[in-house]
Amino acid sequence: MTSVVQTLSGTPASFSSSIASRRAFMGRTGTLSAVAVALLAGQDAMAQGMSADTSKDVGILNVALGLEHEAINAYQLGAGSGLLQKGVLDVAVRFQSDHKAHRDALVATIQKLGGTPVMEKKLEEYAKALKADTLRNQTDVLDLAARLELGAINAYLGVIPAFGSKDLAKVAARLAADETMHFTVLTSTLGRPLPAGALSFGA
Repeated sequence: MTSVVQTLSGTPASFSSSIASRRAFMGRTGTLSAVAVALLAGQDAMAQGMSADTSKDVGILNVALGLEHEAINAYQLGAGSGLLQKGVLDVAVRFQSDHKAHRDALVATIQKLGGTPVMEKKLEEYAKALKADTLRNQTDVLDLAARLELGAINAYLGVIPAFGSKDLAKVAARLAADETMHFTVLTSTLGRPLPAGALSFGA
């Protein structure tokens, strides 16, 4: 996945930049046209009744697609590391499939908007960029994954208020739900307590 997990104060730059890039993308999703978000939600009929300038949508969606490519390959690197026990490996593969579903939705939306989806890099390139060779044990892999998923949760929740339509806001909420499920399972697997109080996500 990426470099060995340290404390929050010592988080590697590559990990910090990954979280920052996710948050930056979600911060910009408020500029996505309603047409683009409707298509992303699979609401083609609703999109046909809208009019908007989608010229910037493809670029923004390709940023998200690039992050999904990275997430898919990060889980692949973790799965292929030999550091995960069988049950944990099965969970990692399941979570990877969720990110593949996100990827497919983004690719379809970009194509419907007349754009060209950004290509996935080779696994070796992701391994080098994410310093996968520094992972030492299962805890390293799961701790990093949990942090990444938590960053995604807060990012998706943060963008929901940008949508005036309940249907469009639901798209971001469903993505946040996927990431919350991932985070909860990973945290439990690590033997760590879940957030102590209510309303702890998206704050």
